[in-house]
Amino acid sequence: MGSSAYIRELWCKKQSDAMRYILRLRCWEYRQNHRMVKLARPSRPDKARRYGWMNKPGFVVYRIRIRRGGRKRNVRKGVCYGKPKSAGVNGLKCKRNDQAIAEARCGRALRSLRVLQSYWVAKDAMHKYFEVILVDPFCNAIRRCPRINWICKSVHKHREMRGLTSAGRKHRGLRRKGHLATKARPSRRAVWKKHNSVKLWRYR
Repeated sequence: MGSSAYIRELWCKKQSDAMRYILRLRCWEYRQNHRMVKLARPSRPDKARRYGWMNKPGFVVYRIRIRRGGRKRNVRKGVCYGKPKSAGVNGLKCKRNDQAIAEARCGRALRSLRVLQSYWVAKDAMHKYFEVILVDPFCNAIRRCPRINWICKSVHKHREMRGLTSAGRKHRGLRRKGHLATKARPSRRAVWKKHNSVKLWRYR
């Protein structure tokens, strides 16, 4: 086995004494830094390579911090007027997962780069930490590489904002196929529109 296989086995056992100690130290270090930090190299090289990162010009890795948990509804004194269906204050959950939110924030801050993928690195009581792989579409090394130059096309601009990354496809319900995903494909909005619109022949 190569070194990547050993690193992968180590990350598969996050509750071992060694990994718990390493993650506790890393979380302390991450808390001292800013919300978004540019890294010289990924902290999980095996994961980054599987997700398309290469040690060549044009690839950038950022670590981003996301606040854990749900959010309260912003209403005065916790009073929601209207029907009981919309009366919740505390039990609200975001439809997007934390990883997709991290990718979107990173892509919004670095507009000239394209988001390739992201992966989990750590969490503590308050935050989750993800590393986001970004690609510079105007770098010649990227434009000449046949493995990655697909991302230079203009249709891949802000793919993280449209739910086209792996984390985005997960919260859209596209990990399932077949009869289990009839209401998720091509999208929930498209299925709703098809079922709630009347289409008539011109000559009938």
